[in-house]
Amino acid sequence: MSPAAGAHVPLLPEKKHQRSKSPSVSGAVFNVSTSIIGAGIMSIPATLKVLGVIPALLLIVIIAVLADISVDFLMRFTNSGESTTYAGVMRESFGPFGSVITQLCVIITNLGCLIMYLIIIGDVCSGNQREETVHLGVLQEWFGIHWWNSREFAILFTVVVVMLPLVLFRRVESLSFSSAIAVLLALVFVGISSVMAIVSIVQGKTQTPRLVPHLDQRTTFFDLFTAVPVIVTAFTFHFNVHPIGFELAKPSDMTKAVRISLLLCAALYSTIGLFGYLLFGESIASDILVNFDRSSDSAMGSLLNDVVRLSYALHLMLVFPLLNFSLRANIDEFLFPMKPLLASDTKRFVSLTLVLLLFSYLAAIAFPNIWDVHGISTTGDRIKAMTMVILAVVSSAIAISTNVYDMFGSKS
Repeated sequence: MSPAAGAHVPLLPEKKHQRSKSPSVSGAVFNVSTSIIGAGIMSIPATLKVLGVIPALLLIVIIAVLADISVDFLMRFTNSGESTTYAGVMRESFGPFGSVITQLCVIITNLGCLIMYLIIIGDVCSGNQREETVHLGVLQEWFGIHWWNSREFAILFTVVVVMLPLVLFRRVESLSFSSAIAVLLALVFVGISSVMAIVSIVQGKTQTPRLVPHLDQRTTFFDLFTAVPVIVTAFTFHFNVHPIGFELAKPSDMTKAVRISLLLCAALYSTIGLFGYLLFGESIASDILVNFDRSSDSAMGSLLNDVVRLSYALHLMLVFPLLNFSLRANIDEFLFPMKPLLASDTKRFVSLTLVLLLFSYLAAIAFPNIWDVHGISTTGDRIKAMTMVILAVVSSAIAISTNVYDMFGSKS
């Protein structure tokens, strides 16, 4: 995705003889797909339980189409302007205030995701304790409880050995191989879940899936809206459009990569949603990993459960660097707007990278649970939260409609 003429600012200054070839579309597909498939894939099956199979699958398709449209807007406005970053496009469209708000949203969201990923990795490897219930991790189930498979050491080992080498890459293109492995691990997870569901169908252990939402005393109309943010969040990747797109030779390459990625992710979400719901039925948890965490009645079932949990943890380890890439770039642009490119300043690049890793690790240790530990949410709280979500959606729709009207009105 090349910027407008005369406005191209490469992520790294390089001499002509150093350029061998442009990044491939396939590498961009893997990076975009990995940016999309994060922790959200685990909550997709629960949306089918809430909405029913038909509305949920239809919503996945609609959100994927809307994501493609929004990226097309973002790319066209970028190519017609002078900005080369997400925040820069927002500055051109909404002024400095819009740029700052965008940066803060990306920083808060991505930093929260990185901390959440480390917490989940710690849960999978070393387990956790919620109230009086103790869940053992895979390493503790296999080798017993030791100091080297404690939560603190397992997360520290992951951060230093796996994540640190990856986050030190200065080009997002360099992460395409690890992203390909992350996509493969997601396919392994979906494949195992599908096979287990098919076996359950053959054995007659599955329940008839709910095709449409069922409202009763426990499920209200407002509960249906809780599934929408889950699917919308599962297709969030716009913060990585510019880093990935500007390393490609042509804007059309990024368009192709985004559409292939959205098609792939929509297929994965639909598959894991359908087969995950068939596999666990009405007992499906908001995080399907909880269902796999429960003991199985056979050795093969236990092995498959462990493979699913480990593949998911490894997948998150490889998603981490991509989210860290955009997080680091936005923090640097927010704090040092007049400084040279971050990738060209080794001292600033390494310092910011290490600070983010250290903060994420300490936060994951200090807050070892991503769920509401107090359980104080009431129906009134949920209605208020839903009202804020609806207001945000309506205001965003009005803003987008106004921009589209002005854009087409100026051409006439």
